[in-house]
Amino acid sequence: MFNAITHSQLYVLDQDQALDFYVGKLGLEVTADVDMGFMRWLTVGVPGSPDRHVLLERPGPPAMTEETAQQVRELLTKGVLGGPLILTTDDCRKTYETLLGRGVEFTEEPTERPYGTDCGLRDPFGNAIRFTQPHA
Repeated sequence: MFNAITHSQLYVLDQDQALDFYVGKLGLEVTADVDMGFMRWLTVGVPGSPDRHVLLERPGPPAMTEETAQQVRELLTKGVLGGPLILTTDDCRKTYETLLGRGVEFTEEPTERPYGTDCGLRDPFGNAIRFTQPHA
């Protein structure tokens, strides 16, 4: 039936601020930035991985009413909306140090786990992000 997952979605409160964070700090690249009139279709992805995109979407119409969008924004800023975005890296500790130098704030330092080394952070809007260096 299905053969790939191509897009995931995260809510963000400000798409330009999201670009600064996801591209400027995390080093992802813009894969689409399209003004559709009723919304901005903004996606990012890992450089060199063109088949997987993360949609950075502002909560609001046409997908939801303004009342619902306000509730989503409140949940987002509390950090309780949805599951984490999980990325992989070849060197968790080096990536951690690089991102610390770029001003990224972490919720958890690199920690050894049964599956590898990983750590946690939140984006400026409350979304949980983890990156992992899997065991070889």
